[in-house]
Amino acid sequence: MNPVEARPDVLSVTAIRQRFPALARTEGGHPVAYFDGPGGTQVPQEVADAVTDYLLRHNANTHWAYPTSIETDAMLMAARGALADFLGGDPSEVAFGANMTTLTFHLARSLGRDWDRGDEIVVTELDHHANVDPWRALEKERGVVIRVLPVDAASGQLDLEALPKLLSRKTRLLAIGAASNALGTISDVRRAATLAHEAGALVFVDAVHYAPHALLDVAALGCDFLACSPYKFYGPHLGVLWGKRERIAALDVPRLEPAPDRPPERLETGTLSHEGIVGAAAAVDFLASLAAGSTRRERLALSFEVLEARGRELLSRLWRGLKEIPHVTLYGPTPERPRTPTVAFSLARRLPEAVAQELARQGVFVSHGDFYAPTLVARLGHGRDGLVRAGCVAYTTAEEVDRLVAGVREIARC
Repeated sequence: MNPVEARPDVLSVTAIRQRFPALARTEGGHPVAYFDGPGGTQVPQEVADAVTDYLLRHNANTHWAYPTSIETDAMLMAARGALADFLGGDPSEVAFGANMTTLTFHLARSLGRDWDRGDEIVVTELDHHANVDPWRALEKERGVVIRVLPVDAASGQLDLEALPKLLSRKTRLLAIGAASNALGTISDVRRAATLAHEAGALVFVDAVHYAPHALLDVAALGCDFLACSPYKFYGPHLGVLWGKRERIAALDVPRLEPAPDRPPERLETGTLSHEGIVGAAAAVDFLASLAAGSTRRERLALSFEVLEARGRELLSRLWRGLKEIPHVTLYGPTPERPRTPTVAFSLARRLPEAVAQELARQGVFVSHGDFYAPTLVARLGHGRDGLVRAGCVAYTTAEEVDRLVAGVREIARC
C-alpha cells in the first residue's frame, strides 16, 4: 500500500471523494475525471449545505438588532476566523469581496492614491493578469511606471537574479504570484519579498493558485497583502484579501461615508455575498476535517502535508505519462522542482480546444487557452489558442491520471 495513502490520521482519497456529489457525474458513459481544478474545484456536500443553511435559515443584512441579522454578524465573524487560520493571520486582517480580481483593483486604487507620477511598481511575466492589469491601470490613473520581472521560458521560473536591478528608491510595490496558475511554478516569494522590503517597497502576493496546494503562512511569506479565491480550494465563488492590520488602517480606500471604517471592513464595499463567505469558511473546515489535530490550524497543516505528498505523486505520474507521448510538449518546471500538480502541455498539429473537446467526450475535463496569463503563454511561443492544462487536486486519483494520459495518447495517434 502507498505509505502516503496509508496514513491513519488523514482521510484516504476514496473517503474524500465520497464527499463530492459532482464526482457521480458521467459523460458519454464515462465517469467524469475533473482536471479543471486550477480554474475552480468541485464542492463537497458540507460546503453546499452551509450555503443552503445560511440562505434558508439565517439570511439577513448586517448590524441590526433582530435575530437573523445578529446570527449573520456572528457567522461572518466566524468566517474571518476560519480564513485567518487558513492564512496564518488574524481575523481583523481578513476582508472579503466578489473575487480576487475585483479586490486587487480596489487595493491598487487605494494604494495609488498615495503614489506620485514616476513612482514604480514591479510586476512579473509569470503572473495571471489579475496581478498585472490592476497595477498597470495606475499608469493611466497616477502616472506610475511599471517594471517587469522576466520569466525564463525554458524553465518556467522567474528570473529572481534580475529583481535587484528593477528595485530602486522609487519602487512602491512588488506584485508577485506565489504559484503560476498556468504552469504550476512555485516562486520564492520570501526571497523576493525580502529584496523588495530592503528597497522600501510593499509586497502583494497573488496566492490564488498556491492556496489549494500548500498551507499559506503570510508571516513566513513576508508579504504585506495577499489575495486568494475560495472557489479554487473547494468553496464558492468569492475573493479573500489579507493585509497587515496597520496597512489596512492606513489605506485611503474608496468608501461610502456611512460604511464601517475599521479594519478589515473598510476594505469591503456594499453588501457582500454572505452565503459565499459562510461557504468559504465551510471549505476551510472541510480541509481541516481531513486530518486529526487539536486546533484547526494543526489539522490544516497535517491535511496539506499529506495532500502535497499525494499531489507530488500524481504530478510525477502525469508528467512521465505525457512525456512518453510523441508530439506532446510539456511546459514549466520538472516534477523535482518547486511546483504544484498542474501541468500545461501542447500537442503538435492539434488545437488545445480540440484536444479538450476530445478528452471531454471521454469524460476527462481539462481546460485550454491562456488562463488569463497571456504574457507568459506568448513567451512560451503560443498565441491566443494557448495550451492545454490539467490540474490534480484532493479528489484526483492515479486511475484518473492514467485515463488522461491514455486519452492524450489516443488523440496523438489520430
